[in-house]
Amino acid sequence: MGRLVLTIIFLVMILMAPPYYADGEVPFPGFLDVAFILFVIAGLTDIVDGFAARRLNVTSKFGRMVDPLADKILVCGAFICFALIGQPKLFDLSPGVLTAIHWLVAAVLIAREAYVTILRHIAEARGVNFAATVSGKIKMFLQSFAIGTVIIKMAHVQTAAWGYWFATVVFTLMLVVTVVSGIRATQRPHGQKTT
Repeated sequence: MGRLVLTIIFLVMILMAPPYYADGEVPFPGFLDVAFILFVIAGLTDIVDGFAARRLNVTSKFGRMVDPLADKILVCGAFICFALIGQPKLFDLSPGVLTAIHWLVAAVLIAREAYVTILRHIAEARGVNFAATVSGKIKMFLQSFAIGTVIIKMAHVQTAAWGYWFATVVFTLMLVVTVVSGIRATQRPHGQKTT
């Protein structure tokens, strides 16, 4: 529940940023740095929860279903917010092209997460453990890294050439891994009950 509250505050802060940044001002000094810290805390909460559950051997079907849902709200919510505010800026691309890129990224992430969520529900309903895999964890790390990259770019390096390149490379890598991990999820057993 705490992570969900942090997520909502974080997303609202992202949506609040553009009107102030358009005039070169922020609601208060370090506004986006605070948003970044909230995002990191939300992510660390997920890691600590997962570690504690495994360490204490209290993993459950409920946890395997709810934990990824919280991740999806955080990640998909962030990329929808980025699309709504037109971030990150990439080179001298026209606003129309940037808008298309931002919404394409959000759509790919949402489609992948919805698809894997459906597979997870089918598998868990049939008694198949569909816990996160290594590729899924790498995907989550890259998505989180991409979100952090956008926030830092917005806050500190809006127009730096290296910032454009770095954001482009991070986003491309994230999209490739997101799609590949989605494809790998289809290859996992989800139709037969484990013994």
